[in-house]
Amino acid sequence: MAHDDARSGEHNKVSRRAFLAGSTATAAGVLGASAAISALGAEPTTERRIRIGVVGGGFGSCFPWHEHPGAVVAAVSDLRQERRDHLMKTFKCTTAYESLEKLILAKDIDAVAVYTPAPDHARHVEMVLNSGKHAISAVPLGMDLEECERVLETVKRTGLTYMMAETSFYRQETITARQWYKEGRFGEITCVEGEYYHDHTGPNLQYWHDPKGPTWRYGFAPMHYPTHSTAFLTGVTGERITEVSCMGWGDDDKVLKTNSYKNPFWNCMALCRTDRGHFAKMSVFWSIQAGFAERATWYGTKMSYYMPAPNSNTAMVTTANGPPQSQPTIEYWKTDMLPQPLRHDSGHGGAWTFIVHEFVDSLVKRRKPAIDIYEALAQTVPGIIAHQSALKGGELMKVPQFESKA
Repeated sequence: MAHDDARSGEHNKVSRRAFLAGSTATAAGVLGASAAISALGAEPTTERRIRIGVVGGGFGSCFPWHEHPGAVVAAVSDLRQERRDHLMKTFKCTTAYESLEKLILAKDIDAVAVYTPAPDHARHVEMVLNSGKHAISAVPLGMDLEECERVLETVKRTGLTYMMAETSFYRQETITARQWYKEGRFGEITCVEGEYYHDHTGPNLQYWHDPKGPTWRYGFAPMHYPTHSTAFLTGVTGERITEVSCMGWGDDDKVLKTNSYKNPFWNCMALCRTDRGHFAKMSVFWSIQAGFAERATWYGTKMSYYMPAPNSNTAMVTTANGPPQSQPTIEYWKTDMLPQPLRHDSGHGGAWTFIVHEFVDSLVKRRKPAIDIYEALAQTVPGIIAHQSALKGGELMKVPQFESKA
């Protein structure tokens, strides 16, 4: 069972027993309004360095694991030699394996960062956890309910840490919204609109094909990639989506007739109800001439906050007391929310450095990460149900709920 990212000094060794025991410990301030802020902060307080294995030489090479003072990249892996070489050069790592299966057998690795194709995430995360190592993966958690539930059971059984690397959770505007929500500035947020626009047509056909043929993205169902929208809700208010009605649009394009997912949709839009009686609109579009967008609007009874639109670089705030006001983006990556070496801008609105620090810091301090298995489920599962709803013409469907973090 192999992976393919295109397709489908001295180091303090950490005791495996200590890690297993520490992973089950509960830490304060894990979810919701204050999680990402209270969890992130000062420089590491111990001499321990987490030994990370990075799997996947495409997106996996973007995250600065080697810059974190609490971590070291101990090994890398990809099926392709050129990608392994790229990972080794990026992370200044001299150990490489030809597959994830070989990497997870290494005795001196504490955690593995999985950046393999989306359809493989759940299976690969299970393999990592079952090998006795902590795991972080790219989004989404899984393709169906069964996969997601298996990862949950594996996390419970092993007592190890899992985190999902959701970028919308750590965009600089999302951190602002989370802080403002904690302070009560919105009043009651009654609706959140999350939008993920990533055109895959015309000049962007490389997302569907590479020199070896169709990639895993070829015809991928939009709502099976929901987390860049759903995280704007769950990652700010902590709400859970309980019901969803989704509509989808497609045409006669060959991609929609020949993909392995039997997906007929380019674009999908879901109307959701939450466990607090609020609602949300979540959109994922693959065919749209609006530029790239990973953005949200939070509508509150006292104030609303609009992330920049695709044709704008300015966020806006509206209240009942005057005209809309522009809101400069606060660059949290310049602050002590991150260790000094990570205080630089990064991809997805500054999110990559925050994701690296959150995962490493959660392991060093033996606490749950902000985007743990339950948050990953809350961001992923509504999209799985939304796709089913779209296939049924927009039928209102219940979204399975999972146990509380408490």
